[in-house]
Formats: sequence, C-alpha cells, structure tokens
Amino acid sequence: MNMKKWLALAVACSTLALGACGGKTETAASKASDASTPAAPASGKAYRVAMNAEFAPFESLNEKNEVQGFDVDLMNAMAKAGNFKVEYKHQPWDSLFPALKNGDVDILASAVTINEERKQTMAFTDPYFEITQVILVPKNKEIKSVEDLKNAKKVGVVTGNTGDTAVTKILGNNSEKIARFENVTLVIKELENGGLDAVVSDSAVVGNYVKNNSDKGFTMVAVPDFEVEHYGLAVRQGDETTLKMLNDALKEVRANGEYDKIFNKYFAK
Repeated sequence: MNMKKWLALAVACSTLALGACGGKTETAASKASDASTPAAPASGKAYRVAMNAEFAPFESLNEKNEVQGFDVDLMNAMAKAGNFKVEYKHQPWDSLFPALKNGDVDILASAVTINEERKQTMAFTDPYFEITQVILVPKNKEIKSVEDLKNAKKVGVVTGNTGDTAVTKILGNNSEKIARFENVTLVIKELENGGLDAVVSDSAVVGNYVKNNSDKGFTMVAVPDFEVEHYGLAVRQGDETTLKMLNDALKEVRANGEYDKIFNKYFAK
C-alpha cells in the first residue's frame, strides 16, 4: 500500500471502503478511532504518520476527509498506551517510501507488507496483521486457480502492491495480461465494468469489498500458490528509538485487549 500531507487528505475513495493510492492533500485531525487522540509526550514531539488512505478497511477517508480504519485505530491505541502523539498524513502510495527515507514522515502505517526488499531501505516493527493475496472474481468468470489466472485475458493489480508482485511472478514482468492501476478503488471499478477478468489483492481488503458488495455476486478465491504475508509499521533505518517505542506499544495493546477490540470492530464475521 505513498502517503500524503499532514493529518489527512482529500481524495475520494469509494465503491468499496477500500483504498490504495493517490490523492490530494489537506490537513485534518483524525477522529476516526474509538480511542481518543492521545496526549502529547513530555517532549511534545508529534510523530508524523503517513498512509495511503485508499485501502479500506485499513485506511480510508470519511466524508470529512479524515483518515479512518484499522491502522488508524491501532495507531491511536498504541499512541495512548505509549504516551506519544501522532499526526496523520494521507498521500499517494508511491510517495510513501521516499517520504520516509527523506525524513518528511516518521512512520508508515499503511498495510505495508514486510519483505526482504523493503528491509534493505527501512526498518519494520513486529508484525501486526497476517494476510495473503487472493483473487477477486466476477460472477460471469470461472477462475479458481493460478492456472485459470494464466488463461485470463486481463488481470488487474495495484501498481507496487504485493498483488502486483505475485501476479508478475505468475505471468511475467512484461505480460500484456497485467493491467496496473493506481489504487484498489480504480482496479475494482474496472472489474465491475467488465474490463478485467480478475483482480489480485490482499485478502482482508478483498474480503471487505465482497462483504459490503454482496449484490454484485463477486467471489474471493484463495489459492495455495500465494504466500502468507505480514504487515508492519515502517520507520527509517537506524531509528531504533522510534522502533522500540512502537514495538513496546504494540505489545501493550495486544496485552491489554485493545488490539482484539479493534480487530473485531473491522473483521468480526
């Protein structure tokens, strides 16, 4: 899942409560969590948290252009437990990693998958969520396996997301069958319009779409070919102080039950 200007941006993300890239920027405090905005630490430092708020249910914008979602609620709970302050910045997916590297933001909280390539340029907290890639299939298509995916005419992915990586491994980097989009909203809209045979994306995001759009008759197909992945919060390499603060806070919200409450809010059956 590139992230944006401080405290939440304006960008329309819809059809699914999903989201994954892009947007214009506008400041706005996040009010989308059950946990109140945490008090500032003694130092007064506010950690700048960037996310691409187009990837519901992890992050999206509400009608007031405030960031909301699982990652927002989790960060707010962690900030309360760790007694630190956070400010949210919504920006395009492909701008997130450069923003962190350049020091424009302190933390990425945007359903970022931990992988070896990313570990070369940033540091990750302990994992906070487990997912896998799945195939979203419209009712008029018979796609139930990776072999079926190979025979599809067009498969949609979000550029730079792990779904893109997974499909590239199957179809090849230069395959004309791969259709890349800026965000999840756009790729699923194209699937709805009949321009794609399938979409590959994160299981929790696709599951959220299917649940909230049951009238469309789409199905989520899980295949063993896609590996289990984990999301982590990302900080700059060498920022051990922030990394420890986040890991300690994550352990605390798991221990005090706040993590489970937030999980159940978004993912309870």
